[in-house]
Amino acid sequence: MNRLEIRLSGSGGQGLITGGIILAEAAIMEGKNAVQTQSYGPEARGGASKAEVIISTDKIDFPKVRDCDIFLSLTQKSFDQYSKDVKQDGIMIVDESINTNNTNIKVYSLPIIHTAHNVLGKPMVTNIVALGVVAAISKVVSKEILEEAVLNRVPKGTEELNKKALEIGYSLGENALK
Repeated sequence: MNRLEIRLSGSGGQGLITGGIILAEAAIMEGKNAVQTQSYGPEARGGASKAEVIISTDKIDFPKVRDCDIFLSLTQKSFDQYSKDVKQDGIMIVDESINTNNTNIKVYSLPIIHTAHNVLGKPMVTNIVALGVVAAISKVVSKEILEEAVLNRVPKGTEELNKKALEIGYSLGENALK
């Protein structure tokens, strides 16, 4: 890996900005260079939002994603708004509710939101389930380091829930690769 450009998108309130920060921190913990940026619509909660992370073994000279290698989308609105510059050989990871409009890019459609809401019973861990999926499919950071980064960031008292969310997300991603 020289440089990976990653975009995590969804709606405000799904925790993807925090997810981007955690992913960048995990990369730094592995000795890589990382930069994280974010943007969200004026409506913030409920509007389309994105976190971008660039991870590189070289110096990062520009902090914005231009040619997206890995794209995650949890809502149709964010997919429609932010999926346009994914590389032809890139990876798209989307919630199962999203219509990807027959894109010719490799798409992994998984029950990310359903898992957080119905399996774990806690919508607040949607971002952690998503991070587990991204890590399993892309191998951008190790599972162990990502778990450490998650535990460094989550609110006290939620560590076990977040570990379980990460584990389930990672399993979803691993199963998608089979």
